[in-house]
Amino acid sequence: MTRFCDEALPESSIFVVLHRERERLFPDEMFADVFSDKGRRSVPPSVVATVMVLQRLEGLSDRDAVQRYTFDARWRYAAGVGGYDGTGWDRFTHTVLVDMRARLATSGDPRRIFTVTLDAASKAGLVGVKRVLDSTPLYDAVATMDTITLIRSAVRGLLRVAGTELEAELRGVISSGDDYASNAKPHIDWDDAAARDALIDSQARDGQACLALLGGRKLGKEVDQASQLLATVLGQDLETTDDGAFRIAQRVAKDRVISTVDPQARHGHKTVARGFDGYKGHAAIDPDSEIITDTVVSAGNVGDATVAADLIDDLTGTTDTATTDTAEGGGETDEPAVYGDASYGTGEFLDQLANHDIAARCKTQAPTASGGMFTKDRFDVDLDTDTVTCPNGATAPIRRNNGGDGIAYFGDTCRDCPLRVQCTKAQGGRTVNVGRYEHRLSHTRAQQQDPRWVADYRATRPKVERKLAHLMRHHHGGRRARMRGTTKIDADFNLLAAAHNLARLARLGLRFTATGWVTATP
Repeated sequence: MTRFCDEALPESSIFVVLHRERERLFPDEMFADVFSDKGRRSVPPSVVATVMVLQRLEGLSDRDAVQRYTFDARWRYAAGVGGYDGTGWDRFTHTVLVDMRARLATSGDPRRIFTVTLDAASKAGLVGVKRVLDSTPLYDAVATMDTITLIRSAVRGLLRVAGTELEAELRGVISSGDDYASNAKPHIDWDDAAARDALIDSQARDGQACLALLGGRKLGKEVDQASQLLATVLGQDLETTDDGAFRIAQRVAKDRVISTVDPQARHGHKTVARGFDGYKGHAAIDPDSEIITDTVVSAGNVGDATVAADLIDDLTGTTDTATTDTAEGGGETDEPAVYGDASYGTGEFLDQLANHDIAARCKTQAPTASGGMFTKDRFDVDLDTDTVTCPNGATAPIRRNNGGDGIAYFGDTCRDCPLRVQCTKAQGGRTVNVGRYEHRLSHTRAQQQDPRWVADYRATRPKVERKLAHLMRHHHGGRRARMRGTTKIDADFNLLAAAHNLARLARLGLRFTATGWVTATP
C-alpha cells in the first residue's frame, strides 16, 4: 500500500506531506500532557491528530472519519499505519475523536495543532507582517426558538436541574396548569389571538413565580445558571400592558438569546439584507502565502472590529520577530499592514493600528446624511482649535464629554441660513458629532483617495474571501457548526484552519531539511 501511494499521489498532496512529516508535526510527545503516564493508550495521538486534520478538511462526521480511515488507503498512508496485514492500527471507535477533542479543550494549549502548522509556515518564511481580516457566518447547530418555546424550555430546564424538594416547591407556584413535561407547545387554537395572549401571560407568570420563589436563596451552580437564563428569556421578549398582563414585545432585544439549548448563539447580520442565526468565524491570513495566521469565533451579533485586535496580536506584540523571521526565510521585509473592509474601519481599531505603527488598509465609510442633506464632510472640522465650520461659513465650538467624544451645536445660526433646507430639518439647528478618533477617520478617508491605495486594496483584500470560501465549502462542519457553544465552535474552527494550512503548505511543497522547514515554492 505504501509503495502504491508513493507512486500514485502527487508531491503536492496533503497525504504525502503527512506521511513524510507526520511524526515531526504531531509527535506523540506533543500530547503527553493530555494523557496519564500510567497505562497504555489505545491509539497513538499522532494517528488521532492526523485523522482529525483530514476529517476537518473533508467535512466529515466522527463516524464517517473513522470509516474513511479504516477503508481509504490514502488516510492510512497519511497516518503511517500501513496496510491490513495486522501490523498497524486497523480501526478504532469514533469516540476516540470525541475524547481527544475533550482532552485538548481542557488542556493548557487547546490550539496546539493549529500552532504547529503556523510555526512550520513561519519557519519556512511564509508568514510576513501583512494581514487581511474578514469574517463569515457559522450557522448554529440548534433550532431558533420562538418566545413561547423559549419560556417553556427555560422553565423546563430549571425544573430539570432542581432537586426533588426544590422542584416540588417550584411546581407549587406554577398556576397555568402546564406540567412542562414535554417540549411540545400547548394545544390551543393558534389562530385565536386572545388564546395566544392568554397563553403568553400564563407562561410568563409561571416563570416570574419561579424566579420570585428563588429570590434571595443560595443556589447551586446549575440552578443559578438555569434561573438566570429564565430571567433573561422573560426580560428580552415580554412587556407589560396597562392592565398588568404580559405580552410579546414588538421589538427585538439587542442581545437576544435565541435558544435555550445553545444560549450563546445570537441573531447576526453579515449585511443589512442578509441575516443568520449562530456565530461568526473571524480569520486573519497572510496575503502573500495565504496562510491563516489566527482565528476567533464570536457570537453572531458581535462586530468584526471588536475582535480584530485578537486576530493581529502577533503583529502588535511581536512585530520585530515577525519581520526577522520573514527576512530569514527569504521574503521581503515590508511595513506591517492590516487590510479589511468597512466593518474594520472604525476609529478605535484604526487608533490601535496607528499606536503600533501598523499601516491601516481598512476601508472607512464616507459620512452619510438622511434626506440628501449635507454630509459631515461638507463641514470643516478643525481639531487644532476644536471647532466646526459649516458650508455657509458659521463656526461652532466642539463640546466634548469626559470620554473625548464631542458635538458641535449651530443652534440659532441656522435660523436665517440660506442653506438650511439643504442642511437640516431639526428645529434646534444642525449638530455635528465629532468622535474621539476623528483624526484617524479623516486621515484614512484621505488615504483612500490615492489611486495607489485603491489598487493595493483591490489586489490584496479579496484573498481572504477566497480563503474563507475554501473553509466553508463543506456544509457539515463548515458553514453549519457541528457543536454548541462558543468555546467548542472556536476550537473546531481553529482546527479547520489548521487543516487548510496544511493543505496549503502541501501545495507549496513543505518539507523538513537539515536547515529546517522549507518549501518548493517560496
